[in-house]
Amino acid sequence: MSQAARELRIARQTLHRVLAGTAAVSPEMATRLARLSGTTPQFWLNLQQHYDLWHAEQALSGVLSLIPTHTLPAAIQMEIGLRHGR
Repeated sequence: MSQAARELRIARQTLHRVLAGTAAVSPEMATRLARLSGTTPQFWLNLQQHYDLWHAEQALSGVLSLIPTHTLPAAIQMEIGLRHGR
């Protein structure tokens, strides 16, 4: 871990916190990790997002079942789809 932290140009403690899940992967950290690992920043940010969503769903599990689901109007669905390149 010390060598990786040196190569990333960050403190060893910072890398340890990221790997332990006690610190989030920021866009800056994702860029560093991508460079070091030969992947993309988006790969690391996606991992962080999946981690965050899982924790949010666990924390809200009792409340989510109480929230009704509504279908968005077709015009809004189309607008969202266009913005996301679908």
